[in-house]
Amino acid sequence: MRHRPALVTAGTALAGALALAGCSGSGSGSSGSGSSKAELSVSGPYMPQPVSADMAAGFLTIANKGGAEDELTAVTSDVAGQVTMHSTMGGAMREKISFAIPAHGQLVFKSGGNHLMFEKLKHQPKQGQTVTVKLTFAKSGPLTVEMPVKSATYNPSTGH
Repeated sequence: MRHRPALVTAGTALAGALALAGCSGSGSGSSGSGSSKAELSVSGPYMPQPVSADMAAGFLTIANKGGAEDELTAVTSDVAGQVTMHSTMGGAMREKISFAIPAHGQLVFKSGGNHLMFEKLKHQPKQGQTVTVKLTFAKSGPLTVEMPVKSATYNPSTGH
């Protein structure tokens, strides 16, 4: 495992984001075409109604139409004590501290794959309710997503 390069990259990304933040109000006319930065959007968010009183899963897709990669670094929600991110490979689930979102690509959280775990639920969300989720990125500003609670057996490909 090569953790040190990721730390250097995250540090470099943070330094770059801070440098850009200092220039945001300069009015220099360099609005840019968007090709040199991430352009993030979220689609298909949902949470299957949890069968457990203290834990739930969440799924969504983050698309990046921009020309620079970004990184999902944290997820929070007022419904849970903590939200963790997990990858699933070969049937093994592993917690991750971040996920890359490639330029002109997407990051998919789906059943059986990458997913969000809402842990230490403050109350058990029910079908028909909505859960507010805040996504934090290394370079881009945070996104707030309204995640509808679907049936425990919901399948986004069929809509049931």
